[in-house]
Amino acid sequence: MPDRFVKFLGTAGARFVVARQLRSSAGIWIRMAGQTVIYDPGPGTIVRCWAAKPQCDATKVNAIVLSHHHLDHAGDATVMVEAMTDGGTKRVGLLLAPRAAYEDDSPLCHYVQRFPARVERLREGSAHELGDLRITCVAAMQHGVETCGTVYSDGEKRVGFAPDTYYIEGIGERYVGCDILVVNCVLFSDHGPGVPHLHPASAGRIIAEARPKRAILTHFGMNMLRNEPWKIAEELTQEIGIEVKAAGDGMMVDLDEG
Repeated sequence: MPDRFVKFLGTAGARFVVARQLRSSAGIWIRMAGQTVIYDPGPGTIVRCWAAKPQCDATKVNAIVLSHHHLDHAGDATVMVEAMTDGGTKRVGLLLAPRAAYEDDSPLCHYVQRFPARVERLREGSAHELGDLRITCVAAMQHGVETCGTVYSDGEKRVGFAPDTYYIEGIGERYVGCDILVVNCVLFSDHGPGVPHLHPASAGRIIAEARPKRAILTHFGMNMLRNEPWKIAEELTQEIGIEVKAAGDGMMVDLDEG
């Protein structure tokens, strides 16, 4: 594997694609500054880790990060904490999530919250060190539950994650300077603020504001899949003038390429 990469173990978004496993709902594996982070480990993450080629060793994870606690983002959070800490026998690793993810209705069980060496709250403006890797919450999102957008930096590369949200004016400016920006694009069309997710036009606005070197769409709902997200990404590339790709299950992005 490359020294620095982002691997999409899954690209499913929303309940119907997740329930039918039309795309995997596993999380994103991040490797930067010698640290391994699993981001938003939805249902099936532990299985996808061990089935991946090359294999992603779930017992070697250094941190588990949740953007928020909805099932498609946190369904395997508990088992991933157990894997990281060897069933709680080793007090290692960082668990990082918004306050609401630690509370009663979260898939993250209370009993594992005492296992990691560090349990920290992700909130707008917070910064968290993991060796030479810095994880910063750059934005609070509009998604009905406490949801955080993050940037990962090792001093050379910056990777941003714009999770589930309704579009907020100027939100993309929080991601300026990113080499890669990963944007959750669940919907094919705008359903209004009552369904607080991005669609191609609003995802494109965020990318245009942020001006990353590359952008990647992921977390697709049913209508996005029906409308072929790789074609949507090609259209956004032409409109914005920035390379936009649609993630596929198992896709790995080498951070030192391009």
